[in-house]
Amino acid sequence: MAHASDERDGGTRRDFLFVATGAAGVVAGAAAVWPLVNQMNPSADVQALSTIRVDVSAVEPGSQITVKFLGKPVFVRRRTEEDIAAADAEPLDALPDPLARNANIESDAPATDANRALDETGEWLVMWGVCTHLGCVPLSDAGDYGGWFCPCHGSHYDTAGRIRRGPAPENLPIPVAEFVEDGVLQLG
Repeated sequence: MAHASDERDGGTRRDFLFVATGAAGVVAGAAAVWPLVNQMNPSADVQALSTIRVDVSAVEPGSQITVKFLGKPVFVRRRTEEDIAAADAEPLDALPDPLARNANIESDAPATDANRALDETGEWLVMWGVCTHLGCVPLSDAGDYGGWFCPCHGSHYDTAGRIRRGPAPENLPIPVAEFVEDGVLQLG
């Protein structure tokens, strides 16, 4: 004959086993799923390169440097007054791509020279150095508009990096960039 206290103890023991088994199953399931979720995070080398600082203090007016950022070339050009004047003189209705393509401002901003330049004076121009047609790297100080020329398929960009002629559908895009110190540019 079973006592009432044994049934209560047996029921409590059974409940404990159910709860313990369920908790162990949840922990095992989470341990199995975590590697699948964690693989979607960026790798350490990508996170380390998510922002870089570039010393541009030695860049003379009229010259350009190319830096590698996120696996792609970025053109950092210090423009002359003539470059800025040539870009300002172009009417917006003559541009095949009317958008600035500047990640630092609104996405629908017009492709004026001021909307493409990094600073208020218009002296600094920072762009991804990848042709928007098929991903080639354009040559600087070349082409019919004094900016960049992609010899692979004949795309011509002006001194503001805007497409002027050729098969490229868009202006050279501008990455997130800002001056964080005097002569130091941060990308990303």
